[in-house]
Amino acid sequence: MAKIMPFHGLMPAPEKVRQVAAVPYDVVNSEEATVLAAGNPWSFLHVSRPEIDLAPGIDLHDDRVYAQAAENFKKLCDQAPLKLDADAHLYLYRLVMGTHVQTGVLGAASADDYRRNVIKKHEKTRQDKEDDRTRHVMTLRSHTGPAFLTYRDSAEIDALVAELTQAVPTFDFTAVDGIRHTLWRIDPDNSRKLSVLFEQIPYLYIADGHHRSAAAARTQAECAPANPNHTGREDYNFFLAVTFPASQLKILPYNRAVKTLNGLTAEQLKERISEKFTLTPTADSVPRRSGEFCMCLEGRWYRLQPKFDISRLGVIECLDVSILQDNILTPLLGIDDPRTSTGIDFIGGIRGTEELEKLVSAGSHAVAFSMFPTTVGQLMDIADAGAIMPPKSTWFEPKLRDGLVCHNF
Repeated sequence: MAKIMPFHGLMPAPEKVRQVAAVPYDVVNSEEATVLAAGNPWSFLHVSRPEIDLAPGIDLHDDRVYAQAAENFKKLCDQAPLKLDADAHLYLYRLVMGTHVQTGVLGAASADDYRRNVIKKHEKTRQDKEDDRTRHVMTLRSHTGPAFLTYRDSAEIDALVAELTQAVPTFDFTAVDGIRHTLWRIDPDNSRKLSVLFEQIPYLYIADGHHRSAAAARTQAECAPANPNHTGREDYNFFLAVTFPASQLKILPYNRAVKTLNGLTAEQLKERISEKFTLTPTADSVPRRSGEFCMCLEGRWYRLQPKFDISRLGVIECLDVSILQDNILTPLLGIDDPRTSTGIDFIGGIRGTEELEKLVSAGSHAVAFSMFPTTVGQLMDIADAGAIMPPKSTWFEPKLRDGLVCHNF
């Protein structure tokens, strides 16, 4: 059964939280992080993207980058300041984006649960990214960015969360992107109650944060042998996570834009696609159901509907990203491996289909595909099957913020 444990959170003062809170390290590049943190010495991007305070172009794995992260983290702790809670707590974290609301439990997830597959995965991790996150965590001795987990809904957890969120929040602010972030510090008694309720949850699922979770397991593996009195209860056995009920999550599509037609003309591409899909001109750019795609080609949109029965496909093959990959991207457009191909770009659904039109009309890309989003149910089914989801299958919004609560060890 799952463990979500209370811990001693490291938190900014309420009056500084809006300045401290920052987007996750992996949704911005160095240049974007530099712009976002400009003029704000308290932005957590100075910790999560410390290269912004070093010479432009520095290797992101240079020793100086990790040293700068540690220096910036100490400065933030001392001067912002960030303060450690005296008692162990769970926290509730609510995000509001327009009419969408999701409320999760922020606590310490178990590295042992990750190893035993109580926390289930659906993506492969990259060694270089694991190495980077592990070194960052070990250098700071802190998990500063939460993993984003989900679970099948529990009426008991929902009821207690609804009750506890009636209290006055610890933090409540709206970020520059319009996302509202509200956080409640839960008293120790109710923290224990929530933690006990999670023991009835058989599995947690990583929605976003595979590399953070893998780095946490590696952190435990480094720390435990160095402690002759290791018990399994030390803080290094746990990592920072926010866990949301599955019904509250919002997955946006991860759209595709391809740079060339692989030697085909536009007419030839349409003819080849028509062998497996009904292709119809449309004024709409958004698929209406799973299995459909909308294609932007030569300034026009087309709706693609499969002529084959997608219900007969396997748990991976029936995903929209797989259907597109197996029937169009690989055989027609030459995108053999979307993980490594330089001929394709992936466009998060938050940017809208207008971004696809811009890429095609500018000539940087020859064709683009608007996708139907993967569902949370599909994600959990794949994880339950021990399978791996194709790359760039899910885009979760809204994004969590770093710096609201850190987990030291």
